[in-house]
Amino acid sequence: MEAGGDRFPKQRQVLILFLLLGVALAGWESRRYSVTEETERGYFVANLAKDMGLGVRELAARGARVVSEDNEPRLQLDLQTGELILNEKLDREEMCGPTDPCVMHFQVLLKNPLGVFRAELLVKDINDHSPEFPEREMTLKIPESSPPGTVFPLKKAQDLDVGNNNIQNYDINPNSHFHVSTRDRGDGRKYPELVLDKELDREEQAELRLTLTALDGGSPPRSGTAQVRILVLDVNDNAPEFAQTLYQVQVPENSPVGALVVKVSARDSDSGTNGEISYFLFYTSQEISTTFELNTLSGEVRLIKKLDFETISSYELDIEASDGGGLSGKCSVAIEVVDVNDNSPELTISSLTSPIPENSPETEVALFRIRDRDSGDNGRMTCSIQDDLPFLLKPSEENFYTLVTSGALDRESRAEYNITITVTDMGTPRLKTEHSITVLVSDVNDNAPAFTQTSYTLWVRENNSPALHIGSVSATDTDAGANAQLTYSLLPPQDPHLPLASLVSINADNGHLFALRSLDYEALQAFEFGVGATDRGSPALSSQARVRVLVLDANDNSPFVLYPLQNGSAPCTELVPRAAEAGYLVTKVVAVDGDSGQNAWLSYQLLKATEPGLFGVWPHNGEVRTARLLSERDAPKHRLLVQVRDNGEPPRSASVTLHVLLVDGFSQPYLPLPEAAAEQARADPLTVYLVVALASVSSLFLLSVLLFVAVRLCRRSRAASLGGCSVPEGPFPGHLVDVSGTGTLSQSYQYENCFWKLPSLLEGKLPMLSSQAAVSTLNSSGLLSVQSHLTVLTMRQQRMAQTPAISMQNTSRCHPHT
Repeated sequence: MEAGGDRFPKQRQVLILFLLLGVALAGWESRRYSVTEETERGYFVANLAKDMGLGVRELAARGARVVSEDNEPRLQLDLQTGELILNEKLDREEMCGPTDPCVMHFQVLLKNPLGVFRAELLVKDINDHSPEFPEREMTLKIPESSPPGTVFPLKKAQDLDVGNNNIQNYDINPNSHFHVSTRDRGDGRKYPELVLDKELDREEQAELRLTLTALDGGSPPRSGTAQVRILVLDVNDNAPEFAQTLYQVQVPENSPVGALVVKVSARDSDSGTNGEISYFLFYTSQEISTTFELNTLSGEVRLIKKLDFETISSYELDIEASDGGGLSGKCSVAIEVVDVNDNSPELTISSLTSPIPENSPETEVALFRIRDRDSGDNGRMTCSIQDDLPFLLKPSEENFYTLVTSGALDRESRAEYNITITVTDMGTPRLKTEHSITVLVSDVNDNAPAFTQTSYTLWVRENNSPALHIGSVSATDTDAGANAQLTYSLLPPQDPHLPLASLVSINADNGHLFALRSLDYEALQAFEFGVGATDRGSPALSSQARVRVLVLDANDNSPFVLYPLQNGSAPCTELVPRAAEAGYLVTKVVAVDGDSGQNAWLSYQLLKATEPGLFGVWPHNGEVRTARLLSERDAPKHRLLVQVRDNGEPPRSASVTLHVLLVDGFSQPYLPLPEAAAEQARADPLTVYLVVALASVSSLFLLSVLLFVAVRLCRRSRAASLGGCSVPEGPFPGHLVDVSGTGTLSQSYQYENCFWKLPSLLEGKLPMLSSQAAVSTLNSSGLLSVQSHLTVLTMRQQRMAQTPAISMQNTSRCHPHT
């Protein structure tokens, strides 16, 4: 038979027992209610809220609803009042047929927690059907030789009602030959028999007509009638006899149409037409006549329609064998339909929750019921899902199952589950039903944003335009929706002196970084700050990364000349003896560049000279040397213009002017300036005293070298200890001159100046310059080594060493204001 015979009235309830798990309402006992059939829709059946001991609000809050075995909405639960009412007019005969009592099983489902209230509704019969005979007229052929007391079976009437409302008695109209006897077959059904009271005489009366009445036990009783026509026959003294009065057979419900069910056989001792036997169904209902076919000659009973155990499990046929003389015999055939596993299990989803939030503990996903219309092992079932899913099946009452999560789910690992619920019966062969449901996992903000890098390094060239895009940071969030929407921000700087808010800004939506103002490499070479990414979940999660910005140098600083000083006052004059050889070191131009790298690589070039070819400048270190031997014809006074040029793009430069005086010998401490010629003439007689003074100065210089360490520790007391050092007045720097740079001189350097005042043997005082300075190296290229006044003093000593015939004297005179 086809699975799901819902088109037929319910004939049998198949209950499948499972291990009952404790639930919140497991203590409820099954209740029975009753209602009379044909009661109008809306009829009050019971107050379920009161019977279940629950409040009306609790029923509504827990989603109470009524579920019946056949899924027909015959009952309705009013959640406003907690009353159970009829949803439609009930017809007991349609629901249960001949089954008595007619009980409809139903359950009340509750959720949160799950509970099942079991109940039964007894549908009471009313006498709404009258007895009906299968034929309006039946004919009996009775031999005239039949003795009194002979019993002749009559066709029974059918009443769809049950109990007392079914047929209780048969009656016949008064006559002198017959009366009716009502028999009980044992199954509660009653049938009539016609009993002969007086012998018949065909010659006196060949035909009789009687009225047979069937009465039920209803109040008021109902009745049905049929005409009985009796034909009186001549003597045929042998009636057909069946080999068995009762045939019992079993037929599998999956037997094909045309299959032989049973073959009955009868014999008649008479001969001729009185011995010719024909077979007929003595009593046929519509169900029997449409299911079985009887061959009148052979007595074979065959199927003309498929059987269905779940609809009708047994049949009873009455077969009559008649001979040609009008005599007949009767037998019964009891047919038992054998159940086969021809119905697949059924699964009905009562509730489904999707999506479900991730990270939640055990959560109810679905509530469903399973059912199999077969019986025995064919109706026992098992229920399962895939093993690789984080879900569990929990059996409950009345074949209900709950699908729950076995633990917290992770949407980032898997956002959707396709669950196949498989219900398999225990029959042979086993049948199964699969039902697929899709469960979605909703996102919870459980993942913090993650930057693609823990630290970022960005480069930006100095002198940039404001609002320049210098780079980006990026973070991802494995959550979804608003939980994955990120907002970028700058974190407070670790260095409180760093004005981060005025340096950079960040786009909160995409992480783009912008320089807010022009950067200066010489002021700020690099800075570091933190950025954060925060999602929009609740609560919000965040992460951090470090960003280091390196400022690239641009050639925006011209070289700065440290020596000789260019402060707008009288120039410093270099003295060169005319006896100097070619390559004689005149002086050294010292310059620095505030830039770095190749922008700070300096080169030196002689642009102009009073006498070209006499002096030259070394391009890499700025040393000014004589290019040839000096002669008497060379002018005594020379002016040199030296250019200092960096290696940037475009290159920048600075120039310095040097004044060189040629002297005949170091006996002349300096060449007079034009305005001091008269004073020099008066000083010539005192040359002897000048030599003594120079010797004293040399001695003091050696002493100053020996006391170098002491001088640095006791700078302010050095003048007193040496007996002649003081800080001069005028435009000179103070005790220490601190120059910071980031170009050619990579470290801070200091110049320490001190004027030595010696007693003058002539007129006034002879200022002598003694200097020492800390030496700083250049940048990483290390092209030059900067020397200050100490370097100049060294050059003086070298020049004196080159002219040994001349006494060691100071070879450089600077104007007191330089």
